[in-house]
Amino acid sequence: MTSPASPFVLASHIEQRDLSFRSRMQEMAQDLTDVISLGQGDPDFHTPAHIVQAAHKALDENRHHYTPVAGLPSLRDAIAEKLREEDHIPCRGDHVVITNGVEEAIMTCMVSLLNPGDEVLMGNPRFANYDKAINLCHGRVVSVPTREEDGFVLDPGAVEARITERTRMLILVSPDNPTGAVAPPATVRALAELAKRHNLILISDEIYAGILYDDAQHLSPASLPGMWERTITLNGFSKAYAMTGWRVGYLVGPDEFIRQVMEVRHTLSICAGAIGQHAALEAVSSPREPWWGSIKRDLDRRRALVLSTLDDMGFTYGNPVGGYFMLANITSLGVPSTEFCQRLLLEGRVLVFPGNSASSSLTGEYIRMSYLQPYPRLEEAIRRMRELVADIKTPSA
Repeated sequence: MTSPASPFVLASHIEQRDLSFRSRMQEMAQDLTDVISLGQGDPDFHTPAHIVQAAHKALDENRHHYTPVAGLPSLRDAIAEKLREEDHIPCRGDHVVITNGVEEAIMTCMVSLLNPGDEVLMGNPRFANYDKAINLCHGRVVSVPTREEDGFVLDPGAVEARITERTRMLILVSPDNPTGAVAPPATVRALAELAKRHNLILISDEIYAGILYDDAQHLSPASLPGMWERTITLNGFSKAYAMTGWRVGYLVGPDEFIRQVMEVRHTLSICAGAIGQHAALEAVSSPREPWWGSIKRDLDRRRALVLSTLDDMGFTYGNPVGGYFMLANITSLGVPSTEFCQRLLLEGRVLVFPGNSASSSLTGEYIRMSYLQPYPRLEEAIRRMRELVADIKTPSA
């Protein structure tokens, strides 16, 4: 007797892939001891105490029920005030929608705006979750390759060359994950002009905008003339406030978009977690510098250690001047990035990931690294990496 076919067949628009190399690496790492991870995007420092205390206070006062769909009005107003003062975005509190992290903000935008076959322009390499969200909404990602020699910054000319009658939106992630690239103000202005010229929606993902190095400048596209009307700004509290597990993000856009997006936002999760919103209100309402200054100095020190080590080993990289990540070009080593990452894990107990998995356009072999380990552990990880590189460069007879 023939067994009936399983009813659990995924929808045709969901891309089905074998277990990725990255996932296999993570599974391997779980079975090893003393592994130092340099692949994570979760800050190793903790949420500041005054933010945690605000959450405790909210719990003690039983403020744990549903909030309005768009979020606490006080939090929305505080975020809008910050964006007006720091980023010069002309928004009000009712232009802000609180989400369960920026991931939900991304999905809210795609569900709300994409029709089947709509094209979305994005840089490559890029954060792969955008592809998944766009695919689930029956859209199509159009990759715009970026190059190491250009610091992995989007070239407006290359973007415009890929615009077609099906192009619906352009996504700018700056600072970028995984490259650490920050789009200079002149580039942001040029991208804004082509968005206006071709009547595109511009989604500006600014989750890493609070983490900059080497005098890099961040410019929010929504602050530019004629751009507020066509820009959706995404941001949140995970990275710059060490609040990854709290899951509080937000999207900001003009009246026309916000009025129409509320039903989608409600359907996805009703509202963001109430306690996380109260914590975020404390975060955005209190000065960041008193506690952030020491963390930023530590990040500067870690980044300098990693970059100097890569220089010593003869590896190159773009211009990682924002966020926590970078791509290191290990082509000169003469081994595939997958082999290097696997050996580094098994022989050195250091976890990094192939950078090529984030891009189909990279020429050469890359690894994706973060700086998110306490300095002594980062030093140890670097020592182990140096040992493997020396071993590869000096093969046994």
